[in-house]
Amino acid sequence: MTDGRFSPFETHLDPEGALSILREAVSGADDGELFLERRRSEALVFDDGRLRNASYDASEGFGLRAIRGEVAGYAHSTEISEAALRRAAETTRLAVGAGGGTMAPAPSGTNVKLYTDADPMTDAAFGVKVETLREIDAFARALDPRVVQVSATIAASLQEVFILRPEGGLVSDIRPMARLNVSVIVEENGRRESGGHGGGGRTGLAGLMTADHWQATTREALRVALVNLRAVAAPAGVMDVALGAGWPGILLHEAVGHGLEGDFNRKKTSAFAGLMGQQVAAKGVTVLDDGTLPDRRGSITVDDEGTPSGRNVLIEDGVLVGFMQDRQNARLMGVKPTGNGRRESFAHIPMPRMTNTYMLSGDARPGDIVADLKDGIYAVGFGGGQVDITNGKFVFSCTEAYRVKNGVVGDPVKGATLIGDGATALRNIRSIGNDMTLDPGIGNCGKAGQWVPVGVGQPTLLIGGLTVGGAGL
Repeated sequence: MTDGRFSPFETHLDPEGALSILREAVSGADDGELFLERRRSEALVFDDGRLRNASYDASEGFGLRAIRGEVAGYAHSTEISEAALRRAAETTRLAVGAGGGTMAPAPSGTNVKLYTDADPMTDAAFGVKVETLREIDAFARALDPRVVQVSATIAASLQEVFILRPEGGLVSDIRPMARLNVSVIVEENGRRESGGHGGGGRTGLAGLMTADHWQATTREALRVALVNLRAVAAPAGVMDVALGAGWPGILLHEAVGHGLEGDFNRKKTSAFAGLMGQQVAAKGVTVLDDGTLPDRRGSITVDDEGTPSGRNVLIEDGVLVGFMQDRQNARLMGVKPTGNGRRESFAHIPMPRMTNTYMLSGDARPGDIVADLKDGIYAVGFGGGQVDITNGKFVFSCTEAYRVKNGVVGDPVKGATLIGDGATALRNIRSIGNDMTLDPGIGNCGKAGQWVPVGVGQPTLLIGGLTVGGAGL
């Protein structure tokens, strides 16, 4: 191992021997690769005045894949050795069968570097991290006497990957991640409410641990909690909804993004299947998935098959123009991979996944959008949500939302959920703000039991005819 870096072809495997085994495994296949990974992560949780948890995890291993048609053979191991690799090859050969495939072209190379390769866990000593968390706790409590509980988390990780291709190409990537989160609980007259804020990205921890940053994060968490403390019960019914810029793009991610992944469309299980080239959204709506944004949480220099990430336009001026593709689904659909083949770890098979998914700005001023809302909800924060890919129906809970009547923002509301379907919501977008903002770096996306970090973003939007579930529903 060189300078502490993951170097599997120096410490675990002979390069020529590994390539020979890989070629045997994919002989007669359409595609395949050897994916090697080492991941290290650290998390410190300071809760209710003390260090509640401190964890450090490390793992390494490989995944070997051979693809023939729609079938993929996959084997993985935490032991990186020639013996383990040979055993894995025997498993992957089952998918190839008698062979007869034609190996897909190799991914193109890239010299792009979107983020640092420094280990964020080394930015500060353990004691400094604990003391920073302690300062956050004290600062939050000093801000307002109604604060009764504070939880703060510092987390960092480093993922190192190598991808060996049958033609001999070798791709590597070093992916850092850092995050700081603060949540508070406030109490007044027997009523308790919570608020949280945080974020990060593919950066070091140093910038997140400055006093200016964590104090601003703590103030925002407290602000949300105090807003919720005075919230009234949400109304219920079909009404127009204004969505704030940034993190509310998670609704776009869930309600639209998953439906634009290649596998769902190849299998015709997506609500967008068969609609390529058709108007699927209001004029002016342009949606992208972009893994090339520097330092962003969802960005990847190359995907987990070795394809460089891309700036992929999915919907342009309301017209469906593209899907997100991994190599297998792209080949089966007769299109090019888009750099969206992602996996949670070496123990998982890659599939089409989002990176940073966002809607471009329009030309409306955000204040005018809210002023045009006659009777509805202005939602600026979201919690959990779920979507049915087959019909695009979604349900999202709001963590910060306000009642709006005749363009005037009124009381905050509690317990509001937004219910609708992605296709209808896209067509019912009535106004697009000029303030596109990306989220602060908090997104995780689940699919088929796998979780990967993602980014979202959007401008302020006005959507007509969403169902708001509240106290009266």
